[in-house]
Amino acid sequence: MSTRGTVRIDRVVTKGTFSLDGETFEVDNNVWLVGDDEEVLVVDAAHDARAIHEAVAGRHVTAIVCTHAHDDHVDAAPELSVLTGAPVLLHPDDFELWSHTHPGRKPDGDLTDGRVLTVAGVELQVIHNPGHTWGSCSLYAPFLNAVFTGDTLFHGGPGATGRSYSDRPTIEASLRNRLLTLPGDTVVHTGHGQDTTIAAERSNVPAA
Repeated sequence: MSTRGTVRIDRVVTKGTFSLDGETFEVDNNVWLVGDDEEVLVVDAAHDARAIHEAVAGRHVTAIVCTHAHDDHVDAAPELSVLTGAPVLLHPDDFELWSHTHPGRKPDGDLTDGRVLTVAGVELQVIHNPGHTWGSCSLYAPFLNAVFTGDTLFHGGPGATGRSYSDRPTIEASLRNRLLTLPGDTVVHTGHGQDTTIAAERSNVPAA
């Protein structure tokens, strides 16, 4: 744990649109900031780089982590990277999807299964959770008893499938094998909507 101050999780809710397969929807996104008074990691730079930058409040940004490359989760990432100097990280399996939103700008680094990111002395483990998209990832922070799941797991069960780059059996297997095995009291911080817990969602994911 950092000796510089209490490590905390802050949420910024931003508004915008999600577009894929010729359809566009209005959405509210959760942007998560994990850190202390000196440095912070941003999970999913959605819609409004200026609002996120304001919430950073002058802290050093260690990374901008994209849980997946749907446009509503990455549309503000390049601008936030310019504002903060932080690298944008994404799983390589979502590079093609990313290119639809940012054709002239590649991510700065790769998220890979098992990679450990550190901010304010706290470790966050990357868990590759394909299904909502092929490169979807979660970030598990044991010290904070928290997991950031993007659109892979919500209050109520698995994230949406049925669009391009997604598959229902894949997301269900990924949840059973990789997330529902976490401690039941782990708080799930989602990409949209309210928090939940691992225990609360176990009955919402079909058995194999």
